[in-house]
Amino acid sequence: MAKKKNELWEWTKALIIAVLLAAVIRYFLFAPIVVDGLSMMPTLHDQDRMIVNKFSYKIGKPERFDIIVFHAPENKDYIKRVIGLPGDRIEYKDDTLFVNGKAYEEPYLDEYKKQVIDGPLTEPFTLEEKIGSETVPEGHLFVMGDNRRYSKDSRHIGAVPMEKVLGNTGIIYWPIEDIRIVK
Repeated sequence: MAKKKNELWEWTKALIIAVLLAAVIRYFLFAPIVVDGLSMMPTLHDQDRMIVNKFSYKIGKPERFDIIVFHAPENKDYIKRVIGLPGDRIEYKDDTLFVNGKAYEEPYLDEYKKQVIDGPLTEPFTLEEKIGSETVPEGHLFVMGDNRRYSKDSRHIGAVPMEKVLGNTGIIYWPIEDIRIVK
């Protein structure tokens, strides 16, 4: 009888530890997210399932062109690409991104740019026109979706406060035929 009781206690302890470990991993390190919508096409597709790396943003700084997940104003989580870092001057003209006066290539947009025949993929703008500031404010990021014509991003909701960022993402794990690391 005592042996059965001891075995039950060992199983209970193992189960409690497993649940606690899973909760810590999900809350502090990694979490699943589902892409909802077409704003990151062609890079990400509607209903792609991804892993959000929360740990990297707790210890490091975001980098330009990272794909991040953040809490948006309407109580939803958005997935967008970091275009501007704090202090950056952002401008689009002739379908080209300029950061602090330097032109940047965006190879992830090449597929869509080839398909567009009725004007630029990204309408020209300056940061001041979109958020009322010449530079991205300290502690904020300027983000955009890859599907520039159909993305609700910093051009509409403003710069994203760093404290709203959940983490970055770059691994699609579902559907199986689409498993990959995205850049």
